Amino acid sequence: MSKKINIKELDFNNIGNWPQQAKVVFCALLSLFIVIIAWFVLISGKRDELAGLESTEVQLRADFEKEQGRAVNLAPLKQQLTQMEQVLQQMLRQLPSKTEMPDLIIDISQTALSSGLINELFQPGAEQPKEFYAEKPIALRMVGSYHQFGAFVSGVASLPRVVILTMHDINLKPKDPKTGITARSGALELSGTVKTYRYLDELEMDAQEKAAAADKSGAKPGGTP
Repeated sequence: MSKKINIKELDFNNIGNWPQQAKVVFCALLSLFIVIIAWFVLISGKRDELAGLESTEVQLRADFEKEQGRAVNLAPLKQQLTQMEQVLQQMLRQLPSKTEMPDLIIDISQTALSSGLINELFQPGAEQPKEFYAEKPIALRMVGSYHQFGAFVSGVASLPRVVILTMHDINLKPKDPKTGITARSGALELSGTVKTYRYLDELEMDAQEKAAAADKSGAKPGGTP
């Protein structure tokens, strides 16, 4: 029978003289202690890193599903955008062209006269190009009745081309008979600025794009920066 080991008899300063059985037990305990320390030092840190990676994976999966949903809807959105651009182009084509604009100005003036209005002032201003259209301001001062102004608006709406008139700084007030020989009893005076619009043709659109690109690059149109 093997002799029982008395821990009190073991000299920790002279482990080499311990019995073989004591050495085996001590080595096993030491190995277990090293494994426990290694687990806390290495494995526990890796667990925290793994938890962080798992959280990142969840976020990346959510981002992927979100982007995948956008990608699925991208083709219908592109088709819808193309349709909207086509509708916009059709609407723009209903506006007067550059060559039609002078006759349109005359038609508006003649419509005012045929409605019974008196044009005390009808002065077209300089055209102002925008991104895909151009606006033409007209300074005016007209005298007439409510019914005549209504007939004027109706007449403009019935012109062959689509005419858009937007009003700016418009003032409508009773006409003072002392301010002019054209005044009538009960007449109204409409003064201010209206703007009408036309579409830009392809050459004008190209010029607009080149000018915008030149502005962004700091270069002068047709020149060097």
